[in-house]
Amino acid sequence: MNRLVLSAQIAERGAQRYTPAGLPALDFVLKHESEQSEDGQPRKVTLEMRAVAIGDVTRVLAALALGSSADFGGFLAAARNGRGLRFHITSVDAKS
Repeated sequence: MNRLVLSAQIAERGAQRYTPAGLPALDFVLKHESEQSEDGQPRKVTLEMRAVAIGDVTRVLAALALGSSADFGGFLAAARNGRGLRFHITSVDAKS
């Protein structure tokens, strides 16, 4: 199964564009910071991840301000250039 849920902030957002199929698309950089337990030891985790949203979910994401926190759900896929991964966002649960 390829499913990821990440609590993060919107660090960067590109301009809305359209796929060749005519679907709206938004590119993002998400920033995550937390403390996790690894082998019983605390570990501070900080990361930035490239993400993309395609379709109806772009309306919700476009309305969120930079720095907004949310729980982002989706899947991982290879980046277009074949180098690295990109998080494809399919759902968002904005935090109040």
